[in-house]
Amino acid sequence: MTLGVCATNCYFLYREGSRRLLFFDPADRGADIDAALRQKGFEIEAIFLTHGHFDHIWGAQKLRELSGAKIYALEAEKPVCQDPYVNVSAQAGRKATILPDQWLKDGQELTMADMTLQVIATPGHTIGSACYYVQEAGILIAGDTLFAGSVGRTDFPTGSMSRLVRSVTEKLFLLPEDTRVYPGHGESTTIGEEKRCNPYCQTGSSLQ
Repeated sequence: MTLGVCATNCYFLYREGSRRLLFFDPADRGADIDAALRQKGFEIEAIFLTHGHFDHIWGAQKLRELSGAKIYALEAEKPVCQDPYVNVSAQAGRKATILPDQWLKDGQELTMADMTLQVIATPGHTIGSACYYVQEAGILIAGDTLFAGSVGRTDFPTGSMSRLVRSVTEKLFLLPEDTRVYPGHGESTTIGEEKRCNPYCQTGSSLQ
């Protein structure tokens, strides 16, 4: 689903034949998301945040209330989730904070809805940005860390371009090249394609 004022990509993963799913980044329409999934007979088992910016969390509280699912985010993202000026919701005209039910750690593995995903801390876009890797399916939910041919902006509070580039090159680029990358905005890509062509993450980049 692509929703909201920033055309945020919202993803849901489920094993074929199952009605239980994992939801990622509920943009700003929690009620609409819940209604659409219920209409298809799906049940949300958990809600994961890649980071705490307004366009990824505005719908989180409502989706939690309606679905009963817990919210998960990287522990380092606390200052972003809890401050409307740091998560830019105040500047966007609709202050919001979110308190996840469980804070995650880098490298942590979780098995839910009959799927196992790994938490990969990728600071840079925000201090506690995270990606979620499903090895079995070769899928990476990348949030605003890595885009097709680009990376997330770093001019918002807690952002750092040098840290973001290191997150991509030292962590994400270690994944298999055929890993399909699903970003927070824009089209999907692969790790191999970004290793070859992403101008922000090439060896010898002058970005500091």
